[in-house]
Formats: sequence, structure tokens, C-alpha cells
Amino acid sequence: MRRTSKKQAASANGTKARTARARRSGSGHRVLVLVATRKGAWLFHGDATRRAWRVDGPHFFGHIINHLVADPREPRTLLAAAKTGHLGPTIFRSTDLGRSWKEAARPPAFPKVGEGEKGRVVSHTFWLTPGHASEPGAWYAGTSPQGLFRSEDAGATWIPVSGLNDDPEYRVRMGGEQDGTPDGPKLHSIIVDPRDPSHLYLAMSGGGVHESVDAGRSWTPLVQGLAVVEGFDPANLAVHDPHCVRICPSNPDRLYQQNHCGMYRLDRPAKQCIRVGRNMPKRVGDIGFPMVVHPRDPDTAWVFPMDGTTVWPRTSPDGIPSVYVTRNGGKGWRRLDSGLPKQQAWWTVKRQAMTADAGNPVGLYFGTTSGDLWMSRDEGDRWTCIARHLPEIYAVEAVQLQ
Repeated sequence: MRRTSKKQAASANGTKARTARARRSGSGHRVLVLVATRKGAWLFHGDATRRAWRVDGPHFFGHIINHLVADPREPRTLLAAAKTGHLGPTIFRSTDLGRSWKEAARPPAFPKVGEGEKGRVVSHTFWLTPGHASEPGAWYAGTSPQGLFRSEDAGATWIPVSGLNDDPEYRVRMGGEQDGTPDGPKLHSIIVDPRDPSHLYLAMSGGGVHESVDAGRSWTPLVQGLAVVEGFDPANLAVHDPHCVRICPSNPDRLYQQNHCGMYRLDRPAKQCIRVGRNMPKRVGDIGFPMVVHPRDPDTAWVFPMDGTTVWPRTSPDGIPSVYVTRNGGKGWRRLDSGLPKQQAWWTVKRQAMTADAGNPVGLYFGTTSGDLWMSRDEGDRWTCIARHLPEIYAVEAVQLQ
């Protein structure tokens, strides 16, 4: 007879407990999953059990949608960051869950420069973040090339945050086109401290992670302990390449980061990042793009590793995709692949394309570069594909509705 170890038994008991909670979680809250893709956007409406789904879309068919986000202060309000053919980069807003949309009167744009001067031009808006709960109508946007913008009228008009965009030192730190990601350098991971609307974080690829305590008027780098590609000088901020930074909702003094050179944790007020990815299995590594943190447990986080060896294939390692979870702040990681393909699945997950809802247990969602949308009702113990053959998925967000 095969014996069950204490560790296996504990894991099984944990799975059973989360499954039981899932069956009891009929709280009446429906889930809306927002999916942004290379050729439009889709909305997936789930019931309270997260088992039945209704699809709404495509919206903006054929347009590149880099991010689609719901306003937690007004959950029926959605903002979409779009790049739309002849219109170029713009922002769309809906106040009725996508039934109708209105384009921004003044989308994010760098100021015009004098004749004969070379100015920056927004290629696309890459990231959207709602402002603080005490600031209705406030939003932040990050662009490519790196720029930070703010709206105070719910996305209708946007103004540059000059404390970052126009700072000569930061212009150098942003580097050039060669220092960013393959489709252009980006400002992303805009975070507003839930305790203080003036306390902000952001990340730049390339350019590192930065903090402001005065609503964006001034910024300080937060890159201590972060590795860079071998042969480059870590003192040069332009070569720092954070992929995704997340704050813990239940402990805003803790930040997790998925970086070009590993996975890190930062516990403020410390400034030294700790590389928790070294505890991942060596054959998998700690390279990837998305990072998701538990809404109520700062020790729990999920990542989706990818192959970052040699020429950076950007696929699941060995073509066998899996999510990994830590439940002790990165000291240990466990593979979660039940229901996922076991071979020949050569896709990965982009930095905005994995998210969590606030259910109990937490529901997890990720979209793949091959256009499939996966979800788990039990914090990753079991995965189900709820949509196939969408365009390449750029971003996934989830919100609970009354």
C-alpha cells in the first residue's frame, strides 16, 4: 500500500477546504472578466459560482487593445487603451459595462515642440490604473515610449505628469528604443498606495522601479538588490527591466516584482529587494512576466514562468505550462498544473494577462499568447479553459459585480 506523506496530506486537505469554500461561495457576486487582445476586446460575464460564462464581444474589433480596466469606485465604468488604425493611440470610456463607448477628447500625448525640434510621440497607451478611492474620476496612464499621464475627469482628458516626463535626469534613465521591450519601451505597473493618494510607484522597461511621495512631483529609484543582464552596469538605470510590480492589498508595505532577472519581494520601509525566485525549481527558473498577489494574504502570490534562456524563446518551459504559487512570501513554491496541457503547448502569458478576483476562495484567470482564456475557481488547484481561439491576449482583469 502506498503511504501518503504529511506534506501530501496537508496539500490534499487544503485543496478540499478551498473546494468546500468554493461550493459555499454563492455570495451573489457576479464576476466580470475583461480581456484585451491584439484585435479587440471581449467581456466574459460569470455567475456567482464562476461556472457559467456569457461572452460579450468583440468590442473594437481589429483594433489593438493593450489594457481594459474597470473602475473599482464605479464598477460599471470601463476604460480601454486602444491603438486604432488611422486614429492612432487613444482611450475609450464606457459607463454601462461596454454597451456604449466614448473616445477621450484629449488622450495621452506629449507636448508639441518647436519647429525643427524632435519631440516624443506616444506610440500607444500601455497601462491604466484607477486613482485613489478618495479621488473619484482620477486615473493614471503609462505609455510607450515611457510617459506618465493623469486624468481627473474619468478619462475624458489627460495631462502629462511633468515631474517625471520632463525631468532631464529621468529622460536619461528611460534610455532609448534599444533599452526597452521588443515592441517599444513602456511605463507600466502604476500603483497608488491605498492609504495615501500621494504615494505612487511605477516601473519602466527599461528604466527601473520608482517611487513618489508627493503625487508625482518628484521620484526616487527603488532598484537596490535587483540584478541586470550580465555585462551591464546596475548603476545605469536604463538597463533595469522590471516586468511587473504588484502591491499586496492586505499589506501595502509589501511589493512583489517579476523582473527580467528574476522574482523579488520588497518589504517597506526597506529599500533592498530580496530575490525570492531563487527558491523556484532550477529547471523552471524564475523568469516570467505576470505576478498576481492574494487580495487578503500578503504571503500568497502566483506567477507564470516562461523560458528565458539564451535567445528568450518566450514560451512555457519545455512546452509544458504551469502556474507556481508561494504561500510563505517566496520561501517555497508549488507547481499548479492540473487541467493544463501536458505537452506541446508553446505559449506564454504577458505581464498584464494574469489576474485574480476577490472571491473566497480566490478565482484566478490568465490569457495566453495563443488566444486561450483559462481560469481556476480554487486558487490554482484546478484549471479550466473557458475560451479558445481569441486573438493574442494582451491583458486580463477581473471585477466582482453586485
